[in-house]
Amino acid sequence: MSARGPLHDVRVLELAGLGPVPFAGMMFADMGADVILIDRRNTNPNQAETTTATSGASALYNRGKRSIAVDLKAEGAKQAVLKLVETADLLIEGYRPGVMERLGLGPEVCHGVNPGLVYGRMTGWGQSGPLAQAAGHDINYIALAGALYYAGADDAVPFTPPTLVGDVAGGAMSLAFGMMAALHRVRAGEPGQVVDAAICDGTAYLTSLMHAAQKGGLLSDDKTENFLTGASPWYNSYLCKDGKHITVGALEPSFYRQLIAGCGLEDDPDFADQMDKSRWPAARKTLAALFASESQDHWCERFEGTDVCFAPVLTLNEAAAHPHMVHRKTFVENEGSLQPAPAPRL
Repeated sequence: MSARGPLHDVRVLELAGLGPVPFAGMMFADMGADVILIDRRNTNPNQAETTTATSGASALYNRGKRSIAVDLKAEGAKQAVLKLVETADLLIEGYRPGVMERLGLGPEVCHGVNPGLVYGRMTGWGQSGPLAQAAGHDINYIALAGALYYAGADDAVPFTPPTLVGDVAGGAMSLAFGMMAALHRVRAGEPGQVVDAAICDGTAYLTSLMHAAQKGGLLSDDKTENFLTGASPWYNSYLCKDGKHITVGALEPSFYRQLIAGCGLEDDPDFADQMDKSRWPAARKTLAALFASESQDHWCERFEGTDVCFAPVLTLNEAAAHPHMVHRKTFVENEGSLQPAPAPRL
């Protein structure tokens, strides 16, 4: 969003795509890079010619970008794109493996006109492997990576917030990080590189902490034993009287003691030993009944800002209006639209 951010001397070509590709492009633009979106030209004779850069959901992802519309299959399109490649530092594409090669715009061709180009490839399964050519979406990639299994307590069907774990965290974030690492080497004198960013790979990388917990005996395949997946009473979400929800995450013993004291449960034997898993089901029921007896606002007044490790569960609009988010300017108005601000801050 800054006219002269830390990446003001970086030029990015983004081949129009969905999900993680425009998100990664937005990340570069938010940090000041000159991002040129090569958008799809509408060739339907029954519709007016349009691009996707300035309409609907795409408008948010494409903030701060310049755009041109190109029919990549048309005569002369390859030469037009390669002319832009000549002055680019980074290129991002999100097609299935082999598509860019068939268009005559694969890494070998692009490096022929710009040897220092960092060529970023975003796919679900990666450029190689048995699943490379298969279709998929966020939920499939995080399932195969082992991340989805632990979403949901007990016998609940596993599910996660839409597109956050796979497309954004495992996909766009790992792509952007890999491309910046490659650009660092290029500017140190090394040749251009190809960055093979697979959502499935990136999500598996994100499970490193889970693997460490498993090796330390803190995470098992039995979700009824895992405190981080809804089995424990002190790391969970609860329904309130008004139909809204709250969360508590009192993991450390000192925080746990504050939670129990704040709930008036110091003398309840089910809460005497924080790690007594045999007591967890009964303790969850007690806390569920307690939190259901009052509204979300009531519990916010009691616990918000304390070391109980507490937060209300908010909708997108409620999150933007929360005093902490307002103070931090976590959300901003941009062209009449409320949007998340760039992060992190430099």
